[in-house]
Formats: sequence, C-alpha cells, structure tokens
Amino acid sequence: MWKKGNADLEIGQQDGAHQVASRKLSQTITATGVERFFDKNEIIVSKTDLKGNLTYVNNVFLRISDYTEAELLGQPHSLIRHVDMPRAVFKLLWDYLQDGKEIFAYVNNFAKNGDNYWVLAHVTPSFDDAGNVVGYHSNRRVPDPEILTNTIIPLYKQLKDIENGDKSRKVGLQKSEQKLKEIVADQGVSYDEFILSL
Repeated sequence: MWKKGNADLEIGQQDGAHQVASRKLSQTITATGVERFFDKNEIIVSKTDLKGNLTYVNNVFLRISDYTEAELLGQPHSLIRHVDMPRAVFKLLWDYLQDGKEIFAYVNNFAKNGDNYWVLAHVTPSFDDAGNVVGYHSNRRVPDPEILTNTIIPLYKQLKDIENGDKSRKVGLQKSEQKLKEIVADQGVSYDEFILSL
C-alpha cells in the first residue's frame, strides 16, 4: 500500500542496481532479476491498519516473500514494493481507499532476497460495526502473463520514466498521474473498467 510522509520507503538506485531501503528493518533489497510465481489457485492475503502497517499475512504471502510472520507484522506493506512500480499507481490506490472504495491493481513486489513477483491485487477498506474504516484488506491473485507483457509492464515503464524524468518528485508524480488519467480516458472508460477489461 502507498503511504504518505516520512514513513514511506526510500526508493532509489545505487551503482546501477535497483535498491529499496526500509527504515524500520534497516535492510536493503537489491533486485535479482529473478521472477517468482505462485499457483493460480492460491491467494495472497494481507491486512493492514490505517497507516498501512501489516496486521495479518497468510502462508502464501510468507512463502512467496520469504519473510517470517514476525518480520512482517507491524511493518509497512510498502516493504515489499518493487522499485519499478510507478508511484502514480500507489497514489491512485491510496486515493480510492481514502474514499472508502475498493480497487484492483497490478502490482510488482519484492521478495526478501530481491526476487520479484507480480500480482493482481484487490484491495478494500475494512469497516467496523459503526461503518468506520479501521484498516485495509488485500487479496492477490496470479495475473495473466499476456496482460503483464502486452499492457501493464509497458504502461508502468512509461509512468515510471515520467516520474523519474522530472527533477521534482512531486511534479514527476503529478505528470505520471495525469498520463495515467489520459491513457484511461482515451479508452473511454474509468480506471476500474480499464483494469477489469484487460
């Protein structure tokens, strides 16, 4: 999940290798270029509090990510965010959730050793009995590899290039958000319809 503020992960490149640093775990993950897969009948499940800190992870999550439950609980979900993911996608995800809406998104994640794995995430707010949002729940399935190759990976590369192409992170994010809106509008559909039509 995308988080605002200083608790978000520092993302960058060092000596040409992709890296992501977590302040809480004080570790660096370097991309290996090796992709991991999970079975199409499996579902990765996680729950977070309102700040995006993990409160529950299932065994599929633990197996694919190579983390232990003790390592993950209390950590920001963004711990597993792959450096190649455009921030605009997480901004959109956060906006939907803040509005109390569900969202579907293709997400590239890091395993503990730097391998990556793609998911089609369905993220929803969790409500208490009074209707207040108390956290977030995410179910992630195996995405269609053709959709990744033909649509999502090129789209995300374009958005990430836009974000990296501006000296200002804020302006880069705004330009990337605008491009995503234009691409979806050109299809004559909403973001939800665009993702579900793939």
